[in-house]
Amino acid sequence: MGKSTLVNRLAEKRDAIVHESRGVTRDRSYHDSDWNGREFTIVDTGGIESVKSQDVFAPRIREQALLACEEADVIVFIVDGSVGITEEDEEVARIVRKVDKPVFLVVNKKDDPVTEDEGLWDYYALGVGDPIPISAMHGHGTGDLLDRIVDCFPDETESEPEDDFLSLAIIGRPNVGKSSLANRLANKKRSIVSDVAGTTRDAVDTMISWRDQTIRLVDTAGIRKKNLVHEDVEYYSYVRGLQAMDRADVCLLVVDATAGVTEQDQKLANMAVDRGCGLVLLLNKWDLIDSEQKRDEVMASIDKRLAFATWVPYINISALTGRAVDKVLDSALSVAEHRAIQLRTSDLNDLLTQIRESGHTISYKGRRLKIHYATQTGSKPPVVSFWCNAPELVDDNYERFMENRLRERFDLTGTPVRLKFRRKVEGDK
Repeated sequence: MGKSTLVNRLAEKRDAIVHESRGVTRDRSYHDSDWNGREFTIVDTGGIESVKSQDVFAPRIREQALLACEEADVIVFIVDGSVGITEEDEEVARIVRKVDKPVFLVVNKKDDPVTEDEGLWDYYALGVGDPIPISAMHGHGTGDLLDRIVDCFPDETESEPEDDFLSLAIIGRPNVGKSSLANRLANKKRSIVSDVAGTTRDAVDTMISWRDQTIRLVDTAGIRKKNLVHEDVEYYSYVRGLQAMDRADVCLLVVDATAGVTEQDQKLANMAVDRGCGLVLLLNKWDLIDSEQKRDEVMASIDKRLAFATWVPYINISALTGRAVDKVLDSALSVAEHRAIQLRTSDLNDLLTQIRESGHTISYKGRRLKIHYATQTGSKPPVVSFWCNAPELVDDNYERFMENRLRERFDLTGTPVRLKFRRKVEGDK
């Protein structure tokens, strides 16, 4: 009927996944917007279906929609103006009539302003007020709707600016327990949890507080191999997951411990590192590891698949039972601190002196690499620049050597490090 299309129209973004199929939106997702200088948040919910629905997710989608109604100041009840009143519309009307909040009955798909009033009278039967004709696709009527919505908001109160928050993205393959972990960390039923792969389709944000730190927790859709992404909707979910990584400070990579670290987990870790995110590995379902042999197999998979990132900390958890979940946010905060570290130039050059004295360098065809100076030139993640005589001599092995020396000297657990080798020109200070 166009809820997500309307959300994108009102938010002036394309955050919500839009597709012709029913039931694309399952969790409730949040989208910032403003109208005439008044900022507000739009909550997009899954479609509430009839109680007779055979959809396995229907009861939980209903639960998410009801929670959204409880926290909202204004409710926008949208119906499809091209099909008339449906059984699902009557079901939603029964729900919103019990809510003591302003309700706007929006009749969507009234694309022709000349005929928009035709058939509107029928919607009075829902008993939720005057029907408002709009076209979410073309934007017709949405400005007037926003005027009426904003008029119903409570008066704004002066508030102190919100402190900087830490953004954590929960990433992983489908059905490894990401939403269970998100709900456990947020201590509420924020995302729909099911043993059906692909339940979460949008990236879902939750603001929480931990040890006086505000944290934005993003539960992403499970990311499969590209060649296994067949549905259009799943493709957009894949893109949303990558976007969640792009805006994350730290990624929590959830792995099914019973399967060990797979090739796809390895690729996800690589994606996070490439984007400069801190990384924590969470071995979920550890309660199902019941033998020393299984434990050894899991450890072997870590050594094999994450050999390129031995600096990533890991925690054995169970999102279902709560085992060690209290350690997750502490580890994420620690990794975020390491990612934001400021290395003193004097300390970096002391390390360079030690490396020179050890005699370890690289040479090719009579040319020898000489590093004169080092300093940190970037943060989040740390970027260290080395001024030298011949940066073209630096190969992958030497770069790994330098990174390992940095990690031995400084605590960079959980954060990638970027190294840059620059030519020192005569006369440079």
